Amino acid sequence: MNITVIGTGYVGLVTAVCFADLGNRVIGIDVDIEKIKKLKNGESPIYEPGLTELLKKNLREGRLTFATNSKEAIKTSDIIYIAVGTPQDEDGSADLSYLITAVRYFASVIDHKVIIVNKSTVPVGTGNYLKKILLKENVSENLFAVVSNPEFLKEGTAVSDFMYPERVVIGSEDRDAIESIARLYEPLTKNIIKTDILSAEMIKYASNGFLATKISFINEIANICDRVGANVREVAYGMGLDSRIGDKFLNAGIGYGGSCFPKDTLALIDIGKKAGYDFQILESVVRVNENQKRLFFEKVKANFTELKNKNIAIWGLAFKDNTDDIRESPALNIIPWLVEAGANIYAYDPISIENAKRLLPEEVNYINDAYDTLKDKDCLLILTDWKEFKQVDFKKMKEYLKAPTIIDGRNLYKKDDLKKLGFTYIGMGI
Repeated sequence: MNITVIGTGYVGLVTAVCFADLGNRVIGIDVDIEKIKKLKNGESPIYEPGLTELLKKNLREGRLTFATNSKEAIKTSDIIYIAVGTPQDEDGSADLSYLITAVRYFASVIDHKVIIVNKSTVPVGTGNYLKKILLKENVSENLFAVVSNPEFLKEGTAVSDFMYPERVVIGSEDRDAIESIARLYEPLTKNIIKTDILSAEMIKYASNGFLATKISFINEIANICDRVGANVREVAYGMGLDSRIGDKFLNAGIGYGGSCFPKDTLALIDIGKKAGYDFQILESVVRVNENQKRLFFEKVKANFTELKNKNIAIWGLAFKDNTDDIRESPALNIIPWLVEAGANIYAYDPISIENAKRLLPEEVNYINDAYDTLKDKDCLLILTDWKEFKQVDFKKMKEYLKAPTIIDGRNLYKKDDLKKLGFTYIGMGI
């Protein structure tokens, strides 16, 4: 099929590259001229395992192109995927301005039947709203169908998630459009859910809201474990063996971050309010997540008489491993609090340092090697669960650190093992 993907962020770029790799002819559209230049040269603007290789392959084989003019692309497209940002507005709701602008921009050139697929995360009812916009822009009802096809990509495994999806959700009132989009995914999975557009939009928010709830729940359990002497790692293991619960998203720590959970939980709360309902559980989830970062900071403070002039090493700036994304990363709260308290910060991250520099205080010192970050430091804080932090040379760490203290926001190590090696080890609920 001929596909146009509007927006080349995490979702849009992965969607464009993967659909091209499945044999479709895909044009990726973005208003960012510099980004398009890089993409044409096979340079991915984001770090995502496997993405650059597929990008170069499909450019070389001619199935994938990039442009800034969506109007020309629309004229030859069977399907238009919209994957623009829907950032959090000041009141917590989703900002749909980019989505609306994109639809109005290409509406004037629709002269044949196209399927408009919304890949962006949007409030329930947005698909119907887009129909009204298109009709208001004098697009004949016979020339388009609107479909919701929410994404379930995890940063760090997005290419794999696209190619091996657990499920694909397709929602529309146009059955022919649903079947056309389903054919795109048939090579990938049999778990294709065909539903109405409102339910499809809600599935995305409900999924992220539930996963965020699991994270905040286990963090609450960790906080109680700290007070009663239990070990949250053992508790989570025992819980996870129950098939009704499962072991995923039961890793206690300093809370969730990234581009999805923080904004989607607030957006779902807003959806409830606009429908006249207070989503009390999710409101608590958000409060717990914010408090978890503060509790970690309090653990750091409690380890010292005062933080002023303390030299602190930081491992990890991204919100999770395998990504350079620092949006809503706990580091963006914790590090400024430490700087404000007078601590000297020395930070290392395998990939996201350049992104972090734009958002963290200028006082932060960046080191390009994990072990060099430790030299003569008063303690190490672990904020991201990078794989390279999980298997380390503890003897070398102890030699480099001025004080062998690790305050671990991701519970990467076993407390008893570190204690035997002469470390002071402080985790979250262990």
